[in-house]
Amino acid sequence: MEKKNGPKGDIKAKSTPSSLSANKDVNIGRPRVRGVDIMRDPILNKGMAFTLEERQLLGIHGLLPPALLTQDRQAYQVMQNFYRWDNDLDRFIFLMGLQDRDEKLFYRTVIENIELMMPIIYTPTVGLACQKYGMIFRKPRGLYITIHDLGHVYDIMCNWPIDDVKAIVVTDGERILGLGDLGAYGMGIPIGKLSLYTACAGIQPHSCLPITIDVGTNNEQIRNDPLYIGLREPRVTGALYDQLIDEFMEAVVKRYGKNCLIQFEDFGNHNAFRFLEKYREKFCTFNDDIQGTAAVAVAGVITSLMVTGKPMKDNVFVFQGAGEASIGIAKLLCKAIMATGVSHQDALDQVWLVDSRGLIVKDRPKGGVTGEKLLFAKKHAPVDKLEDIVTAIKPTAIIGAAAVPGAFNEKILTDMGKINDRPIIFALSNPTSKAECTAEEAYRATDGRAVFASGSPFRSVQYKGKTFYPGQGNNAYIFPGLALAIIAADIRYVTEDIFLAAAESLARMVTKGNLDEGRVYPPLSDIRCVSLKLAEDIIAFAYKNNLAFRYPQPSNIKAFLDEMIYDTDYVSYIPPVYTWPETAGKTSL
Repeated sequence: MEKKNGPKGDIKAKSTPSSLSANKDVNIGRPRVRGVDIMRDPILNKGMAFTLEERQLLGIHGLLPPALLTQDRQAYQVMQNFYRWDNDLDRFIFLMGLQDRDEKLFYRTVIENIELMMPIIYTPTVGLACQKYGMIFRKPRGLYITIHDLGHVYDIMCNWPIDDVKAIVVTDGERILGLGDLGAYGMGIPIGKLSLYTACAGIQPHSCLPITIDVGTNNEQIRNDPLYIGLREPRVTGALYDQLIDEFMEAVVKRYGKNCLIQFEDFGNHNAFRFLEKYREKFCTFNDDIQGTAAVAVAGVITSLMVTGKPMKDNVFVFQGAGEASIGIAKLLCKAIMATGVSHQDALDQVWLVDSRGLIVKDRPKGGVTGEKLLFAKKHAPVDKLEDIVTAIKPTAIIGAAAVPGAFNEKILTDMGKINDRPIIFALSNPTSKAECTAEEAYRATDGRAVFASGSPFRSVQYKGKTFYPGQGNNAYIFPGLALAIIAADIRYVTEDIFLAAAESLARMVTKGNLDEGRVYPPLSDIRCVSLKLAEDIIAFAYKNNLAFRYPQPSNIKAFLDEMIYDTDYVSYIPPVYTWPETAGKTSL
């Protein structure tokens, strides 16, 4: 709009609070765009919701059909297409296409149908999507940094067009869910995680960056796939690999600052623990497989004890698995036990781990008790089979996180029901095909007395006239709210105490009504409210314990967070109407 010449004076803009200029909407380190480019940009595109004035102003008049479809109508159209597909992989592809076209419409649709959409954009469907990534790849999202980029990682980081990145999820693809080494196909995980940052916690999507570190893959089947999108080389390890990760961490800080969150995701066990210990004191980082899984599992345990009525100190826990997830849960569980007044050694005595060679005990003839496992090694006779371990240890809770499908067989489940009035059974492995048992198997073998949770979603179970709604121990209950708190309060070091605070916060949100239905977590339909409340609690904890760097401290944390939350409503690209002040042009004598 051309500005008219007139007498000197203040020019005031008349606009509603909801109006937003196109320039302000893209003021995130990107040039102003117009014409067909604005329709190709998912951050700016509104589809057929552009008004006639906007179409004329932005140079897109005639490039769209003449009808005007509001965002409401377009959301309806999305859902009609969603239901048209007859399999979840096609639904995943459809939703990713929508995200590439119209970001606000994508997130509005996901948020309004969160319980329906989460299994599609995240576990379990994202696992299948990663396996088929070469076939479904349409448009790159995020950065790919390879071992051949050593010495130039910062230059690649600078190629990302957004300057205001606050959170990064990074993977090297070596241990994708329970599916193993998928190499560059693992990019689906960082993309899915960051989608939940926004959908569950309202983090601005432009401030999120998915990254894959491609050092090759040892999966020959994938390497020989003609559609494979990564390096067709065996996985690089050792000093060069470590040098690349070091350079990556330093490049993130140089490009985005020390308060940029770096979430490690699906690294191999041997790298996950050492990177966590190596970087946690120097960078704003955490490992979701170790710490996020631990927090959501410990929250489920705390909630389960409300059902069983047994104090934390009187429980015995057996873990099927001794990888990063199990050890992460076990460590945080010990911290939760100690919070009740128990010593560290006594807490360790309550926790037993089982790996592929059997019960982890000192001087085990089969060996393999090294590294992080040593902490939990007991003085006990070796026992090989999980069935015999349950009989010998008599646990009150069994927790599976080793991706061994069917590990909790009928005998184990039945024995747990004989040993305990209300046995705690957590089958946490992802995707669903890797679960230790199904919800129905757990309820039937224990005559409906099991306190059950799983990593992937299971349908409700009808048993003896009662409907059970299995709780899903999904990390999404933790990491989106945690990330929001880290960004909002400028938390630069993510301590174990923060994860315990997150677990306790999540457990407090489970109602008696939820427990009566068999849930140990709030319904997934409430996950956005859960994430925001969890962020609020973590921020309060951070300020209380001098972990926050943003000052002054907000007097009202909820209101403070509300100001930061991503708004899925379309913005107006019509510039404000300028009006002259009433006194303009008047002179005083």
